[in-house]
Amino acid sequence: MPTPLELARQLRETFSDLLAEPLEFRGEVTLVVRDPERIAEVCRHAKETLGYDLLLDLSSVDNYGDEPRWTVVYELYGLAHACHLRLKTSVGEEKGSVPTVSTVWRTADWHEREVYDMMGIRFAGHPDLRRILMWEGYPYHPLRKDFPLAGKPTDLPEVAFTRAAPLDGGPFVTVAGGADSIAREPRSRTPED
Repeated sequence: MPTPLELARQLRETFSDLLAEPLEFRGEVTLVVRDPERIAEVCRHAKETLGYDLLLDLSSVDNYGDEPRWTVVYELYGLAHACHLRLKTSVGEEKGSVPTVSTVWRTADWHEREVYDMMGIRFAGHPDLRRILMWEGYPYHPLRKDFPLAGKPTDLPEVAFTRAAPLDGGPFVTVAGGADSIAREPRSRTPED
């Protein structure tokens, strides 16, 4: 049985100009794809040749203040060899787009929609790129680091509320070691909380 590092090295041999040297940390192997425009090509090869038949997760990291702004992370798994592989690629704010991998794994459809909805990264060629958690017409991407923790107030009459709809909430915050479970409950907090 091959190890994750051996499989990563095989992938790098095929795409030597495109992939950085595999990084191994605590038994997890990561490959960085230097050109985001070729991520689907690398993923297809990983699936069809190396047996990574599952896309476990697709997520993103906001590197706010740095360029490229976002890192898109693909967690792959092969049922036959029981190996994980993480692929990462970076996309800048100007382009803000990477090719879809929904043509490689159908499950990428919802993962990519969630990343688009929460972070604003577009997936070129996606069959139905629309919001999946927030409502259509919502003007923000709430997991970006520049989205205020308390949210952004707005007035959206007759959308989902009969009164002004506050867009507060943002990432919910817990209070470590609060006096009781109510004090520790995750919620949007004001400075006096």
